[in-house]
Amino acid sequence: MTTLQQPQHPVLGTVVAITAALGQVADANPTFMATDQKAAALLEIARAKAQLAELELRVIAAAEDVVADDGARDVAAWLHHHTHQRPEDLRADLRLATALDRTYHLVAAAMRAGECNPAQATVIVAALDELPADLDREVRAKAEEALVGYATELGPARLRRLGRRILDVIAPEIAEAEEAKRLAAEEAHARKKTRLTMRRLGDGTTRISAVVPDAAADRLATNLEAFASPRRDDGTRTETGDYLPYDRRLGRAFCQLLETLDPARLPIHGGEATTMIVTIDLDQLRTEAGIGQIVGGSPITAAEARRLACTANIIPAVLGGASEVLDLGRMQRFFTAAQRRALLLRSATCEAEGCDIPGTWAEAHHWLAWAQGGATDIDNAALLCSHHHHRAHDTAYVHERLPNGDIRFTRRR
Repeated sequence: MTTLQQPQHPVLGTVVAITAALGQVADANPTFMATDQKAAALLEIARAKAQLAELELRVIAAAEDVVADDGARDVAAWLHHHTHQRPEDLRADLRLATALDRTYHLVAAAMRAGECNPAQATVIVAALDELPADLDREVRAKAEEALVGYATELGPARLRRLGRRILDVIAPEIAEAEEAKRLAAEEAHARKKTRLTMRRLGDGTTRISAVVPDAAADRLATNLEAFASPRRDDGTRTETGDYLPYDRRLGRAFCQLLETLDPARLPIHGGEATTMIVTIDLDQLRTEAGIGQIVGGSPITAAEARRLACTANIIPAVLGGASEVLDLGRMQRFFTAAQRRALLLRSATCEAEGCDIPGTWAEAHHWLAWAQGGATDIDNAALLCSHHHHRAHDTAYVHERLPNGDIRFTRRR
């Protein structure tokens, strides 16, 4: 019995011809090509890659019988098994192939002509999928046509930005209303997704993970950059001269932000504005040799308790020998707004030698700690950024005021 051989399909014949042609130039060295020929070759290769990618997507969209014969989950899984490509890339290809085959024929035609590469096609399809489901079919077709046309001029990133505003281009009369509906849906989604978790790591740090609305993130970024010295985009230096990257600067800025929150403006909790209280023995506070305890929270060093006592948001509850409350810090112990303005007149920046952090971002520090009898007045005040305020309460450092008024910090030997 004679078996008739099925004639070769043009798609397979073309792919075989392409691989055969590539084999003919496998040993060709492009170094000796003329400059204009190299330029032309690069452009033609890019065009050919787009066309070949479209052909692959077309075959993927029609390869369900291949999957059925092999019992694979889908074409992406079959290709991963046989070609060892990254499965996530293959799943993305399958999604794009399905979209082009079923819906976005203009995008497919542009790829077939070499005028739209896979990255651009992915962006265009995503933008079109995000259009309102009830959008008029004619308007949707205009959006696809417009984005495909811009693919000859714009890369994926700019196409993505244009895709989000494509209705402004093709249908400005409905764009604002549709944008309002989209934003309302995004805001509702953001409220539903908003969450924050805190996990103690056991080494003195806590990992904070959060998902918040974009608007809240923008406000947080603005506030943090006020502390992180955004003017210095090359980072800052630690006391040892090490580079301090931007993410660490933001982390420190977050701690500063929490310390500068005004308790009077926080929600009422337990009958009064939420306040953090640190308990510590008077002798330990004076010598910086002991440990304080944040009520309802973690232990801290006496040095840290003294530093926090310089701000108006941490109240030190100073205890006697029998844990009797000797003094609960009052607002009078803290520098007033008028005193801070006077300090700013004296120094526009942090008073530490060589520091240019603006004084408006700095903290008022008691030169002689109030626990040691220091008064809350201008003569006993120093305007220090958070970094140098920590250094002022760090027993590993000594600090002195220079004749020109600057404060010099030196590591103890």
